[in-house]
Amino acid sequence: MTMSPLQSPDLGRTTVTVAAFPDYASAQRAVDFLSDNQFPVERAAIVGTDLTLVEKVVGRLTVGRAALAGAASGAWFGLLIGLLLGIFAVSDWWRVVLLGLVIGAVWGAVFGAIAHAMTGGRRDFTSVSGLQAAQYAVMVDAEHADRARELLSRLT
Repeated sequence: MTMSPLQSPDLGRTTVTVAAFPDYASAQRAVDFLSDNQFPVERAAIVGTDLTLVEKVVGRLTVGRAALAGAASGAWFGLLIGLLLGIFAVSDWWRVVLLGLVIGAVWGAVFGAIAHAMTGGRRDFTSVSGLQAAQYAVMVDAEHADRARELLSRLT
């Protein structure tokens, strides 16, 4: 399946679609096959077309969960601050680190719960967003298209 040549956005090179696949893993396998056969893969690209934003809902978001997530991120920040301040502590540096972690977790939980409560229930769920393409094309520079097609014809 060959599409018309296109101008590549980088360096103004003309590229040609040499194969199209229904999923990214198949396109990735094709480029890996090209690489295994000493094809100059720096002249190849995987291009997804007909993109769709998919937001997968993974669970309910309650004030408790928002507070827990805030506590976790606050704990990381508190740990960082505790480590930075602990460097300068003459003795008992571990107490400075532990105190930073605890204070960060508490403040994170408070702010997480407040932030969730302020939404007024408009978004009471957690989700993960991602882009999905209807098709993934393997494109190569026009001068390498024949070699890529020949190699990909041997891909099983």
